[in-house]
Amino acid sequence: MTSVSEKYHPDKLLKSSPYKGESKRIIAIGASTGGVDAIAKILRQLPRNLPPIIITQHIPDGFSTSFANRLNINSELDVFEVRQRMPLRDSCVYLAPGGLHMLLDRQGNNYYARPQDGIRISRHCPSVDVMFRSLNNVAGKAALAIIMTGMGDDGSIGIKELYDNGAYTIAQDEASCVVFGMPKQAIAKGAIYDIVGLDSIHKKIIAYANGELKRNH
Repeated sequence: MTSVSEKYHPDKLLKSSPYKGESKRIIAIGASTGGVDAIAKILRQLPRNLPPIIITQHIPDGFSTSFANRLNINSELDVFEVRQRMPLRDSCVYLAPGGLHMLLDRQGNNYYARPQDGIRISRHCPSVDVMFRSLNNVAGKAALAIIMTGMGDDGSIGIKELYDNGAYTIAQDEASCVVFGMPKQAIAKGAIYDIVGLDSIHKKIIAYANGELKRNH
């Protein structure tokens, strides 16, 4: 067993290999404390015909299935828990299972998600850092990455890699976070292009899907 107090870098599980080419749009959301309700609120406000959305929420094994089911019932999108390798499709959401990391692959121009057993990275399994790094390895600048309410700093390494590779990165603002730890650490790292309140995140996702969200630098 690894000690929860030990902090492992994403390198322990997945090498950084940033994707530099053109690719299809894909959206990733990472959250911890307060994230269950915040994510549910965002998904309720989203229409169909969006690029695939992948989500890592810190959640214990046994709770992620009911969370995925709840999101599926209460949104227009089709929500799946990633318990096996799955192709990522438009109008669909893919949730990391409790106790497993979620990694991405690509074949041609298509994305796939799969569960991955492993040690806690940045003190968590599933880890937002692992998802964001994996996203950068397959999509790079084509991605939209959003880091939301949560304690600690999981996600700040991976989202900085995405930012440095040209991806559009968003942090939830302090006023709308239950705990501002994860967004705060990402902002401090210089990993964030835009800071947005919870009530406006869905608008950014829609704008991105429509090709209207562009980085100026």
